[in-house]
Amino acid sequence: MRKLDETQFVRLIETIHMLGTAGTGIELSALSTETFVQIIEQASIAQLDALMEHHELRTVVLTEIFARMTAHVRADAPDAVVHWRFTGGYEEGGFSRYQTVIAGGRCTSGMVQDRDPRATVTITPSDFLKVTTGNASAPLLFIRGRVKVKGDIPFVAGLVNHFDLPSAPPGEQ
Repeated sequence: MRKLDETQFVRLIETIHMLGTAGTGIELSALSTETFVQIIEQASIAQLDALMEHHELRTVVLTEIFARMTAHVRADAPDAVVHWRFTGGYEEGGFSRYQTVIAGGRCTSGMVQDRDPRATVTITPSDFLKVTTGNASAPLLFIRGRVKVKGDIPFVAGLVNHFDLPSAPPGEQ
């Protein structure tokens, strides 16, 4: 992935999305989580920033991450509601917003924020992609001021531990 420049990387993701929209069976949601993680893991911050500046792909990729959270939440995860605010968005205030609800060992996420959150997290979408694929530390980003939390800070610091994060296949990192 790093051999691609930012424009080429965005075109790659755009092509996969376009093929999926055309019904070819080649689509982001059809990729294994390990492959999806590998794509994000190998991308540079500049490539991820360029991807997140693409209005449609920003929504597609973030929605895909949240959809995959459902399959990877640990059964013993505590019940909680987290609101997400991604900077550089196209909604009110310049954010993209999502909600994650963990209840009874299950996780659901979506763009509707209809419950009171235990915490609200404000983060760049590129940093979020790196954290969710295990390639960045949320507490370290918080210390550096790249993550802002309103609410239960200790819970958010350990949130990633409530999910089984797949990694890229050995030898392919």
